[in-house]
Amino acid sequence: MESKRARLDRFISQHLKINRKNVRLMLAKGQVRVDGELARDIDLIVDEFSHICVNDEVIQAKQASYIMLHKPVGVVSATVDDKHKTVIELLKCDDRNSLHIVGRLDLNTSGLLLLTNDGRWSKQLMDPEYKVGKLYRVELQNPLTVEYISAFAKGMYFEFEDITTLPAELEIVDSHTALVTLYEGRYHQIKRMFGRFRNPVVGLHRISVGQIVLDKTLASGQSRPLTPEEIKHKLT
Repeated sequence: MESKRARLDRFISQHLKINRKNVRLMLAKGQVRVDGELARDIDLIVDEFSHICVNDEVIQAKQASYIMLHKPVGVVSATVDDKHKTVIELLKCDDRNSLHIVGRLDLNTSGLLLLTNDGRWSKQLMDPEYKVGKLYRVELQNPLTVEYISAFAKGMYFEFEDITTLPAELEIVDSHTALVTLYEGRYHQIKRMFGRFRNPVVGLHRISVGQIVLDKTLASGQSRPLTPEEIKHKLT
């Protein structure tokens, strides 16, 4: 879901149904402001969150939203579902129905879930090319051994999709608990990787996405807006 970006003159021309020559005149006369600043450059790039005024009339004022949710087990990462409560239903914000999920979590996985209406921001967090790590705490049915560490680091081949996972980091916390960092989000990836060792995952919790860490003050099911520092993470 990419953010819509365009040259300022093209945006105003399309929005007000006037030709670009007239737009250039408006810019030259100082009749256009973008994000509170006088705009004169026709090549200025604006997006769906740029605040744009023409002759003191607001023609675009959409606000970007960035939300952190502590997802509970048993809630589905979807906007609509016939059988389960959705993460959207847990949110209290007015614009919740305009948000999309940044990296879904399985029904039985808890922890950090991010939601936004900014497609450019979410792409930079989730696309494997940006190499943003997602940290999970994993509880296993059977004991762990050091062999797991090298197997995860090499990546694993899944014949059904004919893909090899990117290298992942595994740290053994205790006999039945591991911390795993992924740099992609394949279908049931962690469960399937431990499945190679015939070791069922009995608990899965996402702790962080890059430098955005689940707020420990958020109870399960609670949410809050991201801080400006959190929003800036990986956004270029």
